[in-house]
Amino acid sequence: MLCCALGLLPPIARAATTCPADPAMQPLRLPHLQAAVATRTEGLIVALGSSSTAGAMASDSAHTYPAVLQLALTKALPTAHLAVINRGIGGQDAPEELARLDTDAIAVHPQLVIWQVGANGAMRYADPIEFHTMVKEGVTRLIKAGIDVVLMDNQRSPKLLAATDHIILEDSLAHVAQETGVNLFSRSHLMDSWSDEGAKPGVFTASDGLHHNDLGYLCVGQALARQIVTAIRAPMAVSASR
Repeated sequence: MLCCALGLLPPIARAATTCPADPAMQPLRLPHLQAAVATRTEGLIVALGSSSTAGAMASDSAHTYPAVLQLALTKALPTAHLAVINRGIGGQDAPEELARLDTDAIAVHPQLVIWQVGANGAMRYADPIEFHTMVKEGVTRLIKAGIDVVLMDNQRSPKLLAATDHIILEDSLAHVAQETGVNLFSRSHLMDSWSDEGAKPGVFTASDGLHHNDLGYLCVGQALARQIVTAIRAPMAVSASR
């Protein structure tokens, strides 16, 4: 079982612990985080986002995706000094998250920011052009601060699938990633692949029809951890010391 291959399965989830295999995904490029690990400097990761990051509908804080990510990275890289800070606030999207980007992310000097954004925007019919502009502005500010960036798009859930703009905003995030050269971790691609393998979105969705349940957060967090571990272990092409 792939979810156990790197010893990433936390003991907190025993009732339903089977995560589907990861689909082929674009490798992450994390030179600043990679350099921190290589030089045994403390590596700091900020998870910025809305309720999907805060962990709405998780049974407790240990089952949020940032908590799963922290545990998985610690198990996979026991000699590294990595910390994940949860900066998720429910109900927010690009405008609110951009407004607190400096205080909640840049000010703590992380090597990596994972920015989960677009779900609330899709359900509120956010203007796609304004959304694109705000996300690109935020990404540009993070790059100028010497921070690696991973954009995270939306989960597959009934309420998001019913939002007509969810595909538009997902495409916008992909375009921002291409335009700025940052990373995209696509939950939509991940969950579409799981569905193709027979694990339908409802398996990973809470009773509110919107957020992940514990298994969803577990599988997303572990899939992201595997991507980050692979990026850290990749050969270092150039120095990215800070």
